[in-house]
Amino acid sequence: LSDTFPEITKELQIVEDAGTAILRELREHQAVILGASAASDGSFVGLVATLILQRKDVTALVVKTKEPFRLPLTPVRRSHLPVLVRVEKWFAENSFNYREFSDIARLMELKKKQGVRISLGLPTLNHESTIGNIIHSIKSSLIDRVPLLDEIVLIDSKSTDFTRKLAAELGVTPYIHQEILPGLGSIRGKGEALWKSLYLLKGDIIIWVDPDIVNPDPRFVYGIAGPLLTDSRIKYVKSFYRTPERAEADASGSDRVTELLARPLINLFFPELSGIVQPLSGIYGGWRSALDQVPFYSGYGVEVGLMLDLLDRFGLSAVAQVDLGEVVHRAQDLRSLSKRSFAILQVFAQHFKEKGKLASEVTIERTMKLLRLEERQLHLDEVDVHEQQRPPMIEVKEYRGRHAPRLP
Repeated sequence: LSDTFPEITKELQIVEDAGTAILRELREHQAVILGASAASDGSFVGLVATLILQRKDVTALVVKTKEPFRLPLTPVRRSHLPVLVRVEKWFAENSFNYREFSDIARLMELKKKQGVRISLGLPTLNHESTIGNIIHSIKSSLIDRVPLLDEIVLIDSKSTDFTRKLAAELGVTPYIHQEILPGLGSIRGKGEALWKSLYLLKGDIIIWVDPDIVNPDPRFVYGIAGPLLTDSRIKYVKSFYRTPERAEADASGSDRVTELLARPLINLFFPELSGIVQPLSGIYGGWRSALDQVPFYSGYGVEVGLMLDLLDRFGLSAVAQVDLGEVVHRAQDLRSLSKRSFAILQVFAQHFKEKGKLASEVTIERTMKLLRLEERQLHLDEVDVHEQQRPPMIEVKEYRGRHAPRLP
């Protein structure tokens, strides 16, 4: 419009109730032009236009159609709406703040009414410096004081430090994921630990928290559990948060891998997910009945893989996100971030192949060549960063024998 009418200096696209939006905008304007449909009941104009025409502080021009506007016989499906509209609507309806769920007594009532159990899984590998504080903070508040959580389980990847010992001393049972479901073999990686934790954990709602967090807090758990308990549409909840070093530089608080790799790829190929603030965040959870229906990637790509497959299977409305405030992680070096990026790219490529968007004969490289500087000489190191895919856990016979299917 501004190209045709230079007098228009500002355009807004608002996804909400039209009447509410118009009345709100009039707080800062003195005139309005309204488009209105001829009313089928014989009234001159609708309620919103009537309210505006009665105001003495606003100049209003109403342009009416000659005949009443008739809705199409077939409602417009949400999937047929423009992507921007769908994303903005999802962002408004499915984004929450942890404070909305800080009434633990209310969550306990919802949990009891629905007859569900909630489990927390901690996937670890040499986290002795942080694991004790994480367990103490969550266990003392959400198990000992109020039993919102039914269990905390450590799923370890053969730590060589005191991670498992510290957990056991705090009353949390540690398991080594390489020893779980031995008949299915073992793959190295965080995603493998999460996949096998579905077999171990008893809950109907499964929550995972990265074990490298320096400032643990019970909100990491009840913030994720809240939307799952209060909205039956939601099957999976991601977190987003700010870190002290990025709080001022970036409104989203995301890390470099998210902003330089994951977000651009999502916007380019999966724009429906572009409203997710931190697709790689390490605090998330969902209903078992959804999580056991999708495959798991074995390593750093597990978060992206879960998001893409859950979107395919359940749709955008089944995904939500929660602002957890400030979260402090142990810093990762650039070499580690590079390997993480490579793994994420493998997941995107594999997803494209499965959907027929990438030629089946294209080879997805499984090793990465990293540069290393030693005595002023550059050397190439070949590193195995192989993202392997585990099938949906519901397809595993041992799992079906242990966990009877249950719908949320």
